[in-house]
Amino acid sequence: MARNIVMIFLILVSCLYLQASSSLAKNNLNMWCSQTPYREPCKYFMSHLKPKHKTEFQKWVIQIALNQTILTHGHIKELGTKCRNDREKGAWADCVTLYDSTISILNKTLVYSMKNHCTNFDKQSWLSTALTNLEVCQTGLTELGLDRDIDFIPYHLSNNVSMLISNSLAMHIKKGTTKTQAYKQVGFPTWVTRRDRKLLQNSSVVANLVVAQDGSGNYKTIGEALDVASKRARSGRFVIHIKKGLYKEYLVIGTNLKNIMLVGDGMQSTIITGSRSNGGGFTTFNSATVAITGDGFIARGITFRNTAGPENHQAVALRVASDHSVFYQCSFEGYQDTLYTFSQRQFYKDSNIYGTVDFIFGNSASVFQNCNIILRKPLPSQKNTVTAQGRTDPNQNTGIIIQNCRIISSSELKNVGSSFRSYLGRPWKKYSRTIVMQSFVDNVIDSAGWLEWDGDFGIDTLFYGEYKNSGPGSSVSGRVKWGGFKIITSKNEASLFSVGNFIGGQSWLPSAGIPFTANI
Repeated sequence: MARNIVMIFLILVSCLYLQASSSLAKNNLNMWCSQTPYREPCKYFMSHLKPKHKTEFQKWVIQIALNQTILTHGHIKELGTKCRNDREKGAWADCVTLYDSTISILNKTLVYSMKNHCTNFDKQSWLSTALTNLEVCQTGLTELGLDRDIDFIPYHLSNNVSMLISNSLAMHIKKGTTKTQAYKQVGFPTWVTRRDRKLLQNSSVVANLVVAQDGSGNYKTIGEALDVASKRARSGRFVIHIKKGLYKEYLVIGTNLKNIMLVGDGMQSTIITGSRSNGGGFTTFNSATVAITGDGFIARGITFRNTAGPENHQAVALRVASDHSVFYQCSFEGYQDTLYTFSQRQFYKDSNIYGTVDFIFGNSASVFQNCNIILRKPLPSQKNTVTAQGRTDPNQNTGIIIQNCRIISSSELKNVGSSFRSYLGRPWKKYSRTIVMQSFVDNVIDSAGWLEWDGDFGIDTLFYGEYKNSGPGSSVSGRVKWGGFKIITSKNEASLFSVGNFIGGQSWLPSAGIPFTANI
């Protein structure tokens, strides 16, 4: 009898423990989900998992986002047969590519997190990229009106992938700071290795392959050299020297091509050119003359050009989604949408960027140092805007930082400058973020400084800042009165947007070998 009583007691205790554990798990889940921007999808997808601690919850949030991305990717691939023309097929193909990339990035984030091979800053950068991919897929569909065509693509609009990735991003943010680590005052960010720094700074480079149109190298086209590079056994730095010449090639340096370095004979001598454009039937995403997704890419002494002209509207010279990428003494030439700083962490030094409308745009975390930003003559009906930053989530660590640069007009615009109004930027997306600091701003820039996108869209949620600029266009007395615009007066606040703090440059730039200023 006594034994039976003990057994009943143990069963009751066990039941109470399980009930208490279940209640605790539910309370924890509710608490963690309440910290995300989309609580209901969080609770719905996590309810059967019952994570016991926050790190486990963070892992499962990413895993669920990955599972749903894979599911949606499968649905989108099936929609290819519904494309009715080449433009629709192009937008569909972009989405397939972008979902492929998102799956790869979420896998990487999950694996590196479980092995403790990355920081929260890394995870924030990668998850920001995953979210950007889906947004750009949506943008391509919107350009063609396909986002409203339920027969064409119902799954993309009804899935929860973007919400789940936003939730993942929110759970990997340290509230109240964007600072990452201390930096040296002069040099390159530390992710640029000593060997890469020498490659960037030395005039003579020992290349793995040489491209020359006159036959004096290993190959006559850059594409051939990249094909060889893709078959190499190791993933270490692979240097391709591109001799003087005008190379009419469309290049995709994909995720399988990591640590590629292209070295030209100078921006006036080595030129890669194309003419794809939105007006010519391409999506903005796919109009790029050169597109780079392989991590650790470096370029020196090269011009990336798109010759479609202002009349063909969006026409990208270079699209970059390479994490820890560096461009040194390069030139980017086009009109509308010249340089697509698509995603990931990027650094531009001693380079020239030419354009008219939104000609530095995208959703990367990118810093421009000691660059010439040159406005050209637009179409008669257009206004010039230097930047159109595309941050869609307040937790993304993305933005365009312009430091110690010169914002000036080209000779063709200077002759008719009073006929066209030019601005530092406009809010492409709701949380657009751009900072111009310690730069020379010529009188080509309108006294208002910044231009609205569509009425009051984003003007209170964006973050636009100016700090210690000079020149006739730098006066802030007539600047816009938006809630999101700020005249930065504190050096400590401005330093949050330095190479050292904003793109974690000290951990990767020194390996690339270009000089940089880490702080303010």
